Amino acid sequence: MITQEQFQELLSFEPTEKKVLSLYLSTDTSLEPSETIRLKAKNMLRDSCGYEKDAQAIETYLNHSFNWSAQGLVVFSSQDGEFFRAYPTAVSFRNRLRIGPKPYLKPLGHLLDHYAHYGVILVDRVGARFFAYHLGALEEVAGYMGEEIHKLKQGSGSSAVGRRGGGGGANHEEEAARRNLREAANEAARFFSNKPIRRLFLGGTAETTAQFRDMLPKQMLSCLVGTFAMDMNASEHDVRQASIKMLQAANEDREKKLVQTLIGTQARGGQAVLGLDDTLEAISNRRIQTLVVSDGFQMPGFIDANSGFVVANLAKSPLSDRELTAVDDVIDSAFTLSLNQGAHVEVIRDDVELENAGKIGALLRF
Repeated sequence: MITQEQFQELLSFEPTEKKVLSLYLSTDTSLEPSETIRLKAKNMLRDSCGYEKDAQAIETYLNHSFNWSAQGLVVFSSQDGEFFRAYPTAVSFRNRLRIGPKPYLKPLGHLLDHYAHYGVILVDRVGARFFAYHLGALEEVAGYMGEEIHKLKQGSGSSAVGRRGGGGGANHEEEAARRNLREAANEAARFFSNKPIRRLFLGGTAETTAQFRDMLPKQMLSCLVGTFAMDMNASEHDVRQASIKMLQAANEDREKKLVQTLIGTQARGGQAVLGLDDTLEAISNRRIQTLVVSDGFQMPGFIDANSGFVVANLAKSPLSDRELTAVDDVIDSAFTLSLNQGAHVEVIRDDVELENAGKIGALLRF
């Protein structure tokens, strides 16, 4: 699992005369065997002409060192394998290979942004289980068991004086269930109190999750993204898979709203830009608050590494091509520059509105 410090090291990578091979792989062996995944990687690496030693270093890692329990893998290799970094992940990637002066980081940045520190609570009328995840991997789990609930058989006697056929037993059952839920909510608050949870998911029956939700503290409610149906005794694997799917759906919904906000703000003449030239100009002027870019968008351009100036169209540049460094992918340079300026970066997949608006834009600081 990659850490924020390791990601920062990749961001700070200083280019050399040797380019960097960046390989992203889906390594989920429940979908296809490892031999097929290795073959796909080998076929992708055939495009790395002139970088055969780096390609071989990656193949050797896949054949001898990679733990195939991970569902995703990111590998960077440069300088004939002397610079080599491999990061297995619990979340799969879209297969792709990039060759450039610096590590290609957009998908990895997306992982760190959207899958960092989330929690899951499974609850029923007796107890609850608590799961803390980071980047799709389980970090800690705990549980709570309350008073066992005994349902009275139909027609049995009641504990309420002067009544026949029940009623008091049902009341006791409901009170025991409410007491269990209250205690479970308190235990959940204690479990997550020292964890930087950004999103929370709640699993169980519709009735139980609705009751439990009302008992959670406001801080936890502010993190609650959604609820789902799942048995308390479900395996951790099933919990993780269900939560990742819900996280993906929540991210897609949030990204759609972000694109709509960006386009709407720009249309009203607010602090936003759309299109490549205007967005790169805003990056050069350090005005970016949130950079929004379509996944897979590439464009050649020019940069001045010392000043942070970046441009695709030389006709809009105060500097000549002799004063700038040509790059194969100015979008990747824009991504790195924005992060180094403290901006937030969103990589958006399969959004028609953003594609039609120029594939790139930004909400501005000023």
